Amino acid sequence: MAIDCLVLGAGQEVGKSCVVVSINGKRIMFDCGMHMGYTDHNRYPDFSLISKSGDFNNALSCIIITHFHLDHIGALPYFTEVCGYSGPIYMTYPTKALAPLMLEDYRKVMVGRGEEQQFTHENILDCMKKVTAVDLKQNVQVDKDLQIRAYYAGHVLGAAMFYACVGDSAMVYTGDYNMTPDRHLGAAQIDRLQLDLLITESTYATTIRDSKYAREREFLKAVHKCVSNGGKVLIPTFALGRAQELCILLDDYWERMNLKVPIYFSAGLTIQANLYYKVLINWTSQKVKDTYATRNAFDFKNVHQFDRTLLDAPGPCVLFATPGMISGGFSLEVFKHWAPCESNLITLPGYCVAGTVGHKLMSGKPTKVDLDKDTQIDVRCQIHQLSFSPHTDAKGIMDLVKFLSPKHVILVHGEKPKMDLLKSRIKSELEIECYDPANTETVSFPSTHFIKSDASNAFIRSSLTPNFKFPKDEITDTPSLHVRDERVSEGILTMGKGQKVKVIHQDELVTMVGGGKTEVGFGYCFGLNLCSLKNISKEVRVSNGDDSLLGVLNMKLSDEFGELGVRVCEGSLEVNSFRVRVCKNDDCPHRVDSDELSERLECVFFCCNWSILDKSIAWRVISVMKNMDL
Repeated sequence: MAIDCLVLGAGQEVGKSCVVVSINGKRIMFDCGMHMGYTDHNRYPDFSLISKSGDFNNALSCIIITHFHLDHIGALPYFTEVCGYSGPIYMTYPTKALAPLMLEDYRKVMVGRGEEQQFTHENILDCMKKVTAVDLKQNVQVDKDLQIRAYYAGHVLGAAMFYACVGDSAMVYTGDYNMTPDRHLGAAQIDRLQLDLLITESTYATTIRDSKYAREREFLKAVHKCVSNGGKVLIPTFALGRAQELCILLDDYWERMNLKVPIYFSAGLTIQANLYYKVLINWTSQKVKDTYATRNAFDFKNVHQFDRTLLDAPGPCVLFATPGMISGGFSLEVFKHWAPCESNLITLPGYCVAGTVGHKLMSGKPTKVDLDKDTQIDVRCQIHQLSFSPHTDAKGIMDLVKFLSPKHVILVHGEKPKMDLLKSRIKSELEIECYDPANTETVSFPSTHFIKSDASNAFIRSSLTPNFKFPKDEITDTPSLHVRDERVSEGILTMGKGQKVKVIHQDELVTMVGGGKTEVGFGYCFGLNLCSLKNISKEVRVSNGDDSLLGVLNMKLSDEFGELGVRVCEGSLEVNSFRVRVCKNDDCPHRVDSDELSERLECVFFCCNWSILDKSIAWRVISVMKNMDL
């Protein structure tokens, strides 16, 4: 069986996350997002690659949505109500509660821009009726073979990593996550799992963030300076997630500094979202939950709803306007009014997708921004970019991959050059196969399949025999208290016709097949320079005699392998099953490089033999002998 991973979105880009994984006959769609930077057919994933006939119900076992951001859920109403998918859909309770708000807000933005409406308000409601909400760490049996489980991901309220298991094969799809806690959400948490595949976001694949408190101080300093000089501050952000984080930060700062400058939300959507945050307090950070009895962190004293008549009103203010990235809607309208004024400030607190106004502002210091072919805006205001992104950084990604240690890693939701660097790190530092497929590409690899087997008594007894090692202290040359058990259970897997699979001891196989026991040996014959041997000891007179040559070897090998016990036998030296002797047979079948070595004036050949059990010891001894020739 194999695991096939078809990337329909977020392959070497950030936007329209959608990955379809086939695992042991089950097909799961993880996320169904839209791209904020497109208004044409590139906005949605290419669903025709799932089923050419459009029969998505039979093509997919289920859909899993990790959180409510549009680049992860924006295409879902279109896929269910327009494309016709009516199968199982899973997401957490907060995501199911908050997703309709995000989708409806996006629909209104599309209508406001004069775009063709992709789905209606009724489509959103009908789509959400198909959703089954799940709790964290709840084992959900999709069918008799497929089981899924959600884990806390941080990032935004209700965000989850999802574990999926089919038979013996298992995988985790992270969605977006944050490995460090912030003011209103905790850090991602997941069990240590045995995985064939980990699909992880890589938004900040090469970024190591500095102190959160340093970033907060810098943000507050920039905002305070602007309003103190009479300017207006525009903070373009999505209504859910970062808006609450920054509102908590500013509300606390306004209280401490006793500031009277108004802070506004741009829409009732954020007010409505805050109500959900109050209800879903158990999904927030421990600090928010601990203070809930005395004060709800989302009851902001200094933050009020914005009235559009205040857009050109004199005086300073701070305004949270949706959507983030200034991709349209009210944040774009405010940008048009405030950008030409030098005293104003636009602070971009997170990642901006290519193609959006926010991305253009972050790419250098533009003096003009083209909104379309007919509209150009003068940009004289201050631009402040500071990462309050709820995505994990490069260290967090590496920590998660190391903790889970899957057999394979696929990177999505990132930029190609940075993903390449992270992929190289995962391969070199963690020795895990890693891939970063582009959109529409498929990655395949074998899945795990365990077989239940009986075991013979002889095999079980051999497995119980200890193989202790007592490492010596290099200073006192005495065994230390550290004991290592280096047992490796080796047996033979057998399966007779009409019988169960069984593991037996190797000695039992001889009896089973009615044959004799044959031990496979290894041989290696090589030459050393006699002058090198003479330089090993100035006190021993070295001649061409076998005993004299073996005496020199005995001195050297006893120093290196004294703990194993070097034995002198008739015409040879022995270390366990390894045996070395002087070879005078010019036609020795084990000899290597004989033509090159025969050109030396004084060359002595040594022939070595050993069994497979002492393979590592044999090559250690041969390496020591060859180093004598340097």
